[in-house]
Amino acid sequence: MTLAIGLVITVIGLTVAGRRLWWLVTLIRSGQPASGRFDGLSRRLRTELKEVAGQSRLLRWSVPGIAHFFTMWGFIVLSLTIVELYGTLADENFAIPFFGREAWLGFVEDFFAVAVIAALAVFAVLRVRHAPVRRNRESRFYGSHTAVAWTILGMIALVVGLLLVWRAAQINTGRFPYGETWWAFGSMALARLLRPLGEQANAWIENVLLIAQITTLMIFLVVVAHSKHLHIGAAPVNVLAKREPVALGPLLPMESGGAPIDLDNPDDDAVVGRGTIEDFTWKGMLDFATCTECGRCQSQCPAWTTGKPLSPKLLIMDLRDHLFAKTPTFLDTFDRTSNGLATLPTEPFVPVEAPSPNGHHAVPASGFRLVPAPGPGRTARPLVGTPAENGVIDPRVLWSCTTCGACVEQCPVDIEHLDHIVDMRRHQVLRESAFPGELGGLFTNLETSGNPWGARARTRLDWARGLDFEIPVVGSGVADLTEVDYLFWVGCAGATDDRAKRTTRAVAELLHRAGVTFAVLGEKETCTGDAARRAGNESLFQLLASRNVVTLDGAAATRIVVTCPHCLNTLKNEYPQVGGHYDVVHHTQLLNRLVREGRLTPLAPPSGGGRIVTYHDPCYLGRHNDVYEPPRDLIESLPGLALTEMPRASSGSFCCGAGGARLWMEEDLGQRVNDVRAAEAVATGAEQIGVACPFCLMMLGDGVAGATAPAPGREIEVVDVAQMLLRAVRDGDNDAGPAAQTPAAT
Repeated sequence: MTLAIGLVITVIGLTVAGRRLWWLVTLIRSGQPASGRFDGLSRRLRTELKEVAGQSRLLRWSVPGIAHFFTMWGFIVLSLTIVELYGTLADENFAIPFFGREAWLGFVEDFFAVAVIAALAVFAVLRVRHAPVRRNRESRFYGSHTAVAWTILGMIALVVGLLLVWRAAQINTGRFPYGETWWAFGSMALARLLRPLGEQANAWIENVLLIAQITTLMIFLVVVAHSKHLHIGAAPVNVLAKREPVALGPLLPMESGGAPIDLDNPDDDAVVGRGTIEDFTWKGMLDFATCTECGRCQSQCPAWTTGKPLSPKLLIMDLRDHLFAKTPTFLDTFDRTSNGLATLPTEPFVPVEAPSPNGHHAVPASGFRLVPAPGPGRTARPLVGTPAENGVIDPRVLWSCTTCGACVEQCPVDIEHLDHIVDMRRHQVLRESAFPGELGGLFTNLETSGNPWGARARTRLDWARGLDFEIPVVGSGVADLTEVDYLFWVGCAGATDDRAKRTTRAVAELLHRAGVTFAVLGEKETCTGDAARRAGNESLFQLLASRNVVTLDGAAATRIVVTCPHCLNTLKNEYPQVGGHYDVVHHTQLLNRLVREGRLTPLAPPSGGGRIVTYHDPCYLGRHNDVYEPPRDLIESLPGLALTEMPRASSGSFCCGAGGARLWMEEDLGQRVNDVRAAEAVATGAEQIGVACPFCLMMLGDGVAGATAPAPGREIEVVDVAQMLLRAVRDGDNDAGPAAQTPAAT
């Protein structure tokens, strides 16, 4: 009888959960093709071992990471007890063959059972301490489905608790596979408590809990398949299919149906960016289904933490809810044999809940699947649209992103938020012509003058005026770049902004002093297209990039040194997509090597020494290109300077607010990102804020200037690391050259 009941419950549970999982697999397969997601399988498997088995990303946050580590491995190890559970249905004296009666196995099972319960207690405390009702937007669980999370915690506790009590009853009836031994310490402790009830009562408890466990396991499986906790199965697949070798690599080229798009003459039915939920790739849909709602991305996002409507977590959740609500309208048209999409009908669904003031839709407490709205008047929802238009993603959400990459860096399941945001921007710019008005001027300046500020090509060498050595120009001072060690890519900011010009001059003088030969392109240099691409104007990026590749190849460029991390990222990581392959280094990397080789020697403490310095990690140098140590090594090589770190540094650094073309957009929501970062730097007590990016130099300079005045007599200088090095190399000269006396650009 027990066997029949257990099997019936199991068949029902597996059928319900299996139907849901098949539905999810079919849904995800309906997405657009995503090429190269399983290339380099050996490297991907190593990543799988590191991130899934080793929980490396989760362990960055030690307390919740350790708790999750034991919970995950608890599930794996305790699967052996499920085998024992079902074996007992057929044979009350069942033990796993070969090693099922070894005392050490009883210890391992009990250890992980107790560890899981302890981990659940940690999770409960964290959820109470960081509950949205207590901390509102500051809570990383703000907007998450907290009711479902508590349900899952309770069910896991119930599963493990029933397991231990069942094993305790087995000990008292003499049917425990490992005998009456304290190796199974948790079960033995409970067995002592149950023993006074007598053998008959323990036998009854054993039989009842056998069915209760199977029932609880099946309910748990069904709930997991219908909740955010389906990441238990989805996360390993998502990690395996992540962008390699790094998640924050170059932006992906635009494709439609798995093939590149001819942006000069795209097909009428080409998928340009992401204009509907069906336009996302299967990897994008897998991202949506994998989100754990942990809120790590939200807690690190500079837009969210400064009061703006963008939360990477809520954005993914909104897309997931929309995908699940819209599914019935297009899954029937999905060709399961060819894995292709037919023409998709207009969505007849609207969300039941009203939009919230922050631009995201309110989150239902019960679950994340939206319910079709009743009646014949159901209208289509634009993917990007204002609350009045019933849009899934508010434009304020979409354009608040600085593309800093903190969300991708922090995500424990490798969701690619940044790709999805830029893809939606691409559709808005290229198909809808819907973008912030300030970007119109940026695009025009890039098209007409190749400079985001609109400066003319003839001003590209103005930064070199007054230097006491000649700056070779390709085609003038040198025939091509085979005659020199490096092409010095000055960049638009380095040639235009007065503050950034000081860095340009400092780097040029340091290279000259070190005997490193270099040349510049002068008037032939134009913008790399970074801002255009991250603002969604892919066609403009392709135009600028292809022109630059022709220029660089014509000048025989092979090695390039840059002062701008955005130029570094674009030239090094993204130009290979348009045929440009170059060895690109940041100036801090090259200068640090020159100091280590003894070709540059800091001689005296700058400004008398004894100064406290803090260093701000640029997002596109650090997170996007993993360059953290060279700038710090340079600062620490300077006599008389003491480096102190900000609370958020290295991979956890806070953005300056300029990336993603935000430098050219008004910031009228919440606090200014640069003000928050500048205040954080000032709070360290530093007298100098070292930077390694012209955008950061401008943003933090403005932030410090607008911040609350520090203590009387305390002056705070925002300066590039190259200028700090040059001052020391000049034997204490406080000036990096004539350009240092020019007023700061507004």
